[in-house]
Amino acid sequence: MSTKYIKRIRDLREDHDKTQREIAEVLHTSQTMYARYERGANELPLHHLLTLCNYYNVSADYVLGRTDDPEMK
Repeated sequence: MSTKYIKRIRDLREDHDKTQREIAEVLHTSQTMYARYERGANELPLHHLLTLCNYYNVSADYVLGRTDDPEMK
């Protein structure tokens, strides 16, 4: 998985005025673990990627940095 997603998940969270704790709750994980995803210390699991895509209404390709178009098609 590309590390470009690290910046994207942080930017999406900040653009939506959410805290790490709020997003961790959406993912049913701890704030500490979510912070590790944002730092790149742990790789974001696929099921969390899909949950974030649905939550933010963006495509997985956008989160992964494969496109700059966030729209789901």
